[in-house]
Amino acid sequence: MKTVILCGGKGTRMREETEYKPKPMVEIGGRPVMWHIMNRYARYGHKDFVLPLGYRGEYIKQYFWEYKIRNTDFTVDLASGEVQAHNSPRTDWKVTLCDTGEDTLKGARIKQVAKYIDTDRFMVTYGDGVSDIDINALVEFHKKSGKIGTFTGVRMPSRFGTVKTDDEGNITSWQEKPVLDEFINCGFFVFKREFLDYLTEDPDCDLEKEPLMRLAAEGQLSMYPHQGFWQCMDTLRDYQNLNALWNNGDAPWTK
Repeated sequence: MKTVILCGGKGTRMREETEYKPKPMVEIGGRPVMWHIMNRYARYGHKDFVLPLGYRGEYIKQYFWEYKIRNTDFTVDLASGEVQAHNSPRTDWKVTLCDTGEDTLKGARIKQVAKYIDTDRFMVTYGDGVSDIDINALVEFHKKSGKIGTFTGVRMPSRFGTVKTDDEGNITSWQEKPVLDEFINCGFFVFKREFLDYLTEDPDCDLEKEPLMRLAAEGQLSMYPHQGFWQCMDTLRDYQNLNALWNNGDAPWTK
């Protein structure tokens, strides 16, 4: 099954890291966050990736073009120019990279790479969120649902504490950053191929708006509830927290 990883956004909320590189290339433990996401899929046997590129897409192209040389010891014969690799990386992924425009929205990016999707079902996720999700359990849930699309939902803690009071202003409960009852969409989608017909190449076609709203209205969208770990790298603080988990040997997405 093909996996599309959306990696064209500008990451404006963490400009400290994304001024000169796309957000999916911001590193956790010396590896791009996108690599961590791909590694999660690969451990469940899904190793065929399609990357719609946008902002500073050449940075991602260069990374994969040089992937072997970046991850191996080698000897260069400066006279002949011959390069001898000594321990080639074992990564057996297939990665298709496709320019889809710097300002194109996510739905249109997926539509543009449809020519590289040749399976009855395909997966999509964002290029900035790591999780300990069981990919195969997600796929099975999607198949059993019979729906065209499935997204993964998680409950998130509130950014603030919450207080309840009675009519006189007396505090009846105090909770510090409680977990919210509502689910949010964290990505990790599975779609039947027919979902591509819901998309257009209009640069303003956004995945979460008309396409997914239409699926939901037609009763063709299901949610896989994930109770485990998920965290996006949306801000510099997220970047620091994810790297702290990695450095402490407590990165749930690697387990």
